[in-house]
Amino acid sequence: MYQENAEVVDHAEIQGGYNLLIMRSSSIAPAVRPGQFVHVLIPHLGESILRRPFSVFKADGDQLAILYKGVGRGTRTLSYLRPGETLNVIGPLGRGYPGLTEGRYPVLMAGGYGMAALYLCARELPVKGTAFFGGRSAADILCVKEFEALGWRVIVTTEDGSLGKSGKVTDALDAWMAGEGAPVLPELFVCGPSGMLKAVAERALGQGWPAWISVDNNMGCGVGACLTCVLKVRNSQSGDWSWARACREGPVFNAEEIIWEAVN
Repeated sequence: MYQENAEVVDHAEIQGGYNLLIMRSSSIAPAVRPGQFVHVLIPHLGESILRRPFSVFKADGDQLAILYKGVGRGTRTLSYLRPGETLNVIGPLGRGYPGLTEGRYPVLMAGGYGMAALYLCARELPVKGTAFFGGRSAADILCVKEFEALGWRVIVTTEDGSLGKSGKVTDALDAWMAGEGAPVLPELFVCGPSGMLKAVAERALGQGWPAWISVDNNMGCGVGACLTCVLKVRNSQSGDWSWARACREGPVFNAEEIIWEAVN
């Protein structure tokens, strides 16, 4: 883990209120693993001292990129930053995605801008498989060309039918597994809103598929001290449960670990 003042290299809206922020990061960027995040101190927020967590979208050389949408005071303030300004950043943080189990076929599942957390995973997995991207509308579907350029097949669903297949991203997974995907032994790498995570985990646990889930719990400190981001996890050997910190023991968990009945 490092702390540094990262210089903004480029910053622009890419579509529908989603922004791409690229920073120069000599310490953090080379150390990032797929699924990890950074904790950013957003300037010009006055009395608001809490940092904001962002999944790492890309890390190349000394450049670090995040994707975000301006939905609250912090992210709206972040959107005003321009090249040459600096951000104080801590990272890389958390437990990311593991490698692919031998003999398994990789399947990426992203809801909304959950695909930002999956890009490095897609880039580093040794086998290129199928990625399912879901959103409310076409404006919520990002980076399809970037994933296709890595060799992935991308299947898009939108709830309003404005792009790709109409419905939920899990509907597309079900249809695919009932058809052309039936012969494969999938391993799922997942990021998105809680409802989608629970739905994907239900399918994985029911079918015996390994699934790696990146949770999106609210975080305070981001380094394991404040316990704001805890969730209930199961001890597979004893059957007991304990609290786990999304920022330290996660954000990526095996679907079997999470006690889904306690997830809101």
